[in-house]
Amino acid sequence: MEKRVNFTPCGVCSRQIEVAVEDGIVKSVRFTGGCHGNTQGLSALVAGMPAATVIDRLKGIDCKGKGTSCPDQLAKALEHALK
Repeated sequence: MEKRVNFTPCGVCSRQIEVAVEDGIVKSVRFTGGCHGNTQGLSALVAGMPAATVIDRLKGIDCKGKGTSCPDQLAKALEHALK
């Protein structure tokens, strides 16, 4: 069963992250705001990957000393979706 989550990121330029996960696999990711090319590329790269793998690879990535980043926030959104 597919689970969709709308996640409000904190500390980054993107304003919303929509994720769809089915059976632990990332089906789709859509960012609102942020660096369009980067978030679009990130979304394309993670589609079809196990959510746990995406979380392991992206969690903790920092952007400009903010302590977080759009990839880090995506990891948090996926953690939320897996609950």
